[in-house]
Formats: sequence, C-alpha cells, structure tokens
Amino acid sequence: MKIEKFYYDNQIVKMFAYATVLWAVVGMLVGLYAAFQMVFPAISMDLPYTTFGRIRPLHTNAIIFAFVGNGIFTGVYYSLQRLLKTRMWSDLLSKINFWGWQSIIVSAAITLPLGFTTSKEYAELEWPIDIAIALIWVVFGLNMMMTIIKRRERHLYVAIWFYIATFVTVAVLHIVNSFELPISFMKSYSWYAGVQDALVQWWYGHNAVAFFLTTPYLGLMYYFIPKAANRPVYSYRLSIIHFWALIFIYIWAGPHHLLYTSLPDWAQSLGTVFSIMLIAPSWGGMLNGLLTLRGAWDKVREDPTLKFMVVAVTAYGMSTFEGPMLSIKSVNAISHYTDWTIAHVHIGGLGWNGFLTFGMLYWLIPKLFNVKLYSIKLANTHFWIGTLGILFYAIPLYWAGFTQWAMWQEFSKDGFLVYPNFLETVTQLVPMYTMRAIGGTLFLTGTIIMIYNIAKTVKSGSFIKDEAAEAPALEKEYKPGKEHWHRPFERRPVQLMVLSLVVILIGGIIEMVPTFLVKSNVPTIASVKPYTPLELHGRDVYIQEGCNNCHSQMVRPFRHETERYGEYSKSGEFVYDHPFLWGSKRTGPDLHRVGEKYPDSWHYNHMIEPDRMSPGSLMPVYSFLAETDIDTSTTVAKINAMRTLGVPYEEGYEYIANEDVIIQQKQILKSLSQDDIEAEPNTELIALIAYLQRLGTDIQLQDKTAENN
Repeated sequence: MKIEKFYYDNQIVKMFAYATVLWAVVGMLVGLYAAFQMVFPAISMDLPYTTFGRIRPLHTNAIIFAFVGNGIFTGVYYSLQRLLKTRMWSDLLSKINFWGWQSIIVSAAITLPLGFTTSKEYAELEWPIDIAIALIWVVFGLNMMMTIIKRRERHLYVAIWFYIATFVTVAVLHIVNSFELPISFMKSYSWYAGVQDALVQWWYGHNAVAFFLTTPYLGLMYYFIPKAANRPVYSYRLSIIHFWALIFIYIWAGPHHLLYTSLPDWAQSLGTVFSIMLIAPSWGGMLNGLLTLRGAWDKVREDPTLKFMVVAVTAYGMSTFEGPMLSIKSVNAISHYTDWTIAHVHIGGLGWNGFLTFGMLYWLIPKLFNVKLYSIKLANTHFWIGTLGILFYAIPLYWAGFTQWAMWQEFSKDGFLVYPNFLETVTQLVPMYTMRAIGGTLFLTGTIIMIYNIAKTVKSGSFIKDEAAEAPALEKEYKPGKEHWHRPFERRPVQLMVLSLVVILIGGIIEMVPTFLVKSNVPTIASVKPYTPLELHGRDVYIQEGCNNCHSQMVRPFRHETERYGEYSKSGEFVYDHPFLWGSKRTGPDLHRVGEKYPDSWHYNHMIEPDRMSPGSLMPVYSFLAETDIDTSTTVAKINAMRTLGVPYEEGYEYIANEDVIIQQKQILKSLSQDDIEAEPNTELIALIAYLQRLGTDIQLQDKTAENN
C-alpha cells in the first residue's frame, strides 16, 4: 500500500480563527451599544449613523456573517482537511475566500450605518454586495467540493454531509431572496411584492438560521466534540436520520414567522406542521452530541472546552424545542412581535453558536501552536461569566415578552383597552432592557478574557504553518461486500450534493409556486393605488432609517389589535410594496393604519423631538431628516423600476412625476404652517410624512372583502 506524504494548510485556519475573534468583539460591541440605546436613547447623539434602526442590522450581520461566518470557515478548513486526509485543493481559492469574505464584512460595516439597506432581515445588504457574497460563496464551495473529490479517505464522515448541504442550500436561499431590480449603485427594489416578498424573505430568513447558523455548526459538533472527548460519535444510524430529516423538514418551516398575517392560511398551516415535526431530527442531533460524551463526564468537569460544547448543544436543544412551540398559533399569538422572540434567538446565538465557537477555539488554537492552553482557570472563568451573561440576557427578555403580551391585550370590565397608549407598554420594559444590557456586558467580558487567554497561548507556542501528515493513497477501484445502504452516498460527493439540493428544493417549490401563480392567494383590492412619487421617496427614507426594525405594518385579526390600531390588514393592500415592510418586532406601535391618524405637525414634531410628543419614548431623534434633501433626480428611475415590477404607473408619468412631488410637498408645508411650523419642502422629513400619512388609507372600514380588479 502506497503511503503519501502531504501537508495540512494551517495558515488559512489561523487567519479565519483570528477574524472570528476580531468580529466577535466588534459584533458584540455594536449589539451592546444597541442594547443600551433601549435604556438611554440619547446615546445615539442625534447622528444619522448611530440610530437603532441603522445599528441593529449592523449588529445582526456582524454576528451572523462576520463572527459565526468566520467561525464556520475556521472549523470547516481545519476539519475538512483532516477528515479527507488531504490539503485544501487550492491555497489561492482559500485566500480569495478569506479576503473576499472580510471585504464583504467591511462593506457591510460601512454601508449599513450609511443607510444603504434593502430592509429584509438578515439580507439587508444591497445588490453589489449580494453579488460579491454569491461569488465568494461559490469560491468556497468549489474549493470544498474539489478537496472532497481529490480526498484520500473513501467514505465521507457525517460532518461533511452537513458542510455540503450548507453550501448548496445557502447558495439557493441567497440567490432566490436577492432577486432585486437596481435603480442606482446602492439602491434596489425587491423583485417580489407584499405577500410574496414576505414568504420569500422568511423562507430565506428562517433557513438562514437553519443552514448558516445550524447545519454547519452541527457539522462542527460532529467533528469537535468527538475530538475533544476522544470518543466516537454515539450513533451512526442516528446521524443519518438526523441529517436527511433535518434538511428536508427545515426548509418548509419559514411561514411560521408569518402566523396571523396576510399570508394565506394554508401556507401558515404548512409552516406550523413542519415546524412541529422539526423537534424530532433536531433533538436527534442534540442527543447524538450529548450521548457521545457518555462515560466522559469526569472529563467534562475538568475540561473547559467540553463545558462550552455541552452548554452549546444543550442551548441548541432548548432553541429547537422552543422554536416548534412558538410555531403553534396559540403560543405564537403571545410571542410574535414581543421580546420573547429576541430571547429565543439569543439562546441559540449566544449559547449554541457562541459557546460552540469558543469551545472550538480553545481546542484548536493550542493544536495550531503546538502548546497547551495558557490558563485553564481563565477558560473556566470565561465559561461561568458567559453562562451568567446568557441568563441575564435571556430571562429578562422572556419576562418582557410576557409583559408586553399581557399589557397589549388587557381589557377593562367595560370592554376598553387598559393600556390604549402603546408607550405605556414600552416604559414598563426599561428595567428588563437594563438587565439585558448587563447580560450582554457579561458575555462580552468573557469574550475579552478568552482573547487574552488565546493571545498568551499563541505567544508561548510555535505556529505550525504546514502540518506534515501521511496517509495511504485512495484506491481507484472499490469492490465492497455487504454494507450499510447509506455507504454508497458517502462515496459519491457530487451525487450527495445533488440529492441534498433536490431534498431542500421540494419544500420551497411547494410553498412558493401556488403563492405566486394562484391569483386567489393574493386578491387585489380596487381602491389600492400606487404610491405617489413623494410617498415613494418617503418610503425609501423609512427603509433607509430602518424603521421596520421597531415598527410593524401588519394589524393582526385580534380584538386588541383592531381596537388599538384599526381594521386588520388585507393581503391585497401590499401588492405595490417592493419590498414588504411587515416587520418582526414592536418596540414601537404598529403603523399600518397610522395614515391620517395624526396631523402632519404631530409627525414633524415627533421626528424632531420624540420625547416631547411621547414622554418616555425610546425613539432616537431624527432632526437630521429635516436638514437632508431627497434626490429628485432619481424619481424617473424609481418610477421606471416600479413599472417594470408591475406597478401600474402610466407610460411617460416618470417625466412629470416631480411636478406631483412639488404639489404634495406644498400641501404638507401648508398643513405645517397652520401650526406655525416652517420647514424646507424638499427634505427627507417631508417625504417621510407623506408616506406615513398614506399608510392604511387605501381601504375604508366597510371594505370587509377584497374586490377583484
């Protein structure tokens, strides 16, 4: 048998590991800043770049794609080479992957605070960056698949199945959700509208959690827990069931984010059914990870690496039990739009992704530098501070979620809302938001302790850039005897990739095709008209400022919501919304029926000085909108783009649209002057007022049913 010598590339692993640590601190600092804004709104300092609406997507993107993304690449580049007994196929592609990904992260860090956003959660980056993401992801996938093809190990270990499924699914999710029509270098409109856009977005959003925050980390779990515990995976058969059931069922579950909305009931029910089914494969994976440690619990007590991994897998189990429970309509009625969902997400983010990444780094860095970890005591300190941080973060937000729900739906004995003013339900949460900020501070403190520990470890060791290894060459012919039925899939990576693709496409196709092609799923309403040019500019200001991060535009068919906001939302009202803006969290009230509810002067003063109009408000100051002009030179491009997307503007209207802009601006200025407010006509604030005053006014209360055009 021929033995071949080769070298593992540790340089790329080290680069991604360092990037993981760097972006962890950046992402957590931004998140902590956003958390403290919920306690001290004034710290946004009346600057456009630091408002919560712009900072919140910066935090989520930094944690998901910078911290966790680099963590994925760190673990994959290390484990893949060793599982396949070969160096990565191309050192050049590895470096392109690294520098390309960091460039994308830096681009996000620049553009999001500047207000360049699509508004779609976890997919806020504009179209040039979307293209870059797709290209770099293909570079990663090509390098991975070619490495698998040239391997020296015939069978593909379970971790690699999850890596392959991650690659193909993330590519599909990103491309489908990112269909958008550019109107300028950093501005585009979603190709989908209203209900369809909501379905596509949450098909993407839920499965971004599934296939970026979950499946690759399950692959890392299957590699690093057995390595750290020095024990084999508990069950090979369970890993097979876990893998195929998970990737098939997960893709159907997106509609559970849209329960009680204008999404067709059949799609909501489908999302609920498959979400509940997710408990089985998810807990199968959790149990496979925990049972791998059977007989090694003494080592867990002594080894901080395993402590992090055990808590990570436990947090995964908690999240994947809670998620299906939140998909039950009666439970979702309580949790949706409240801080309960934020707590749920952070159990997964901090516990599952954060702690598994920390455990991986504590195990990996000493291997790369051929030295023992500098301080076990410091690692244990990090573990306990981090665990306390998770508890201090999540428990107050669970409490806040129930508090919000209870206050929102409470009626007096006379049948009136006890808290008709939404702000009353916000001010009650400030102590809980304070505890959340303290929890985030603890978690960040633990991370800084880890960085110190890793830095001292690196300083005391000697980096092994090219790690020598040897393995038998892969035999070209293979004649198996009787074997497990799944073994042939493990020898054929391309077929495994194609089959994974087919499995994940089934659910998406069945959910989306009827919603797009069957007209009755989204009935039109004759009275719903396109936005005026000024309202279109104002809508873009609303998107630019990230208002959808705190305000929803979806009145659900609950008594307490219709009493507070007005008539429940109809699917036909959103047919011209590119993108949809239903939102997923109410830190402020729903705005779908806010049009004509207040005078123009109220909106003007509310944006200039929120606390004066709503004492105790947590909303940032937006006085800069009154000093920033809208760019009317883009009106032609915006009208043309909307017409291309199916909005029925008349041919040639784009050339006279700015005349209507001026007319509507004068109407608003006249209204403001009646309250002694002098304003500049062409500002973003005037455009935003025009948009807000339009919301929800296309139908009257007597329009109980949709009229087909």
